[in-house]
Amino acid sequence: MKYPAFLRIRGYATRRRGKLNALSLDHFLQRARVLSFYRTILRGTRQIQDPRTKSETRKFVRDEFERHRGVTDISHIRYLLSTGKTEWESMERYIGGM
Repeated sequence: MKYPAFLRIRGYATRRRGKLNALSLDHFLQRARVLSFYRTILRGTRQIQDPRTKSETRKFVRDEFERHRGVTDISHIRYLLSTGKTEWESMERYIGGM
């Protein structure tokens, strides 16, 4: 099936197993919050001086986000985002001192 150009460019955001599914407003907002949080973490890891530690931290973060990629329950997404932010805030204290 051939999709219009605008869907081929940005279709990755809603594509599920070859079909296009529209995101609900709640899912759209949570997705934006999760992406913002991910970018915040990546920006924060720039402060890590040791290249090995920096790459390990980024790999861990990427793996965690990938592990929960298929979660669709809004309450579970909110829970994961909340606990992730709490964990990041506690880690951030140590990163600042590196």
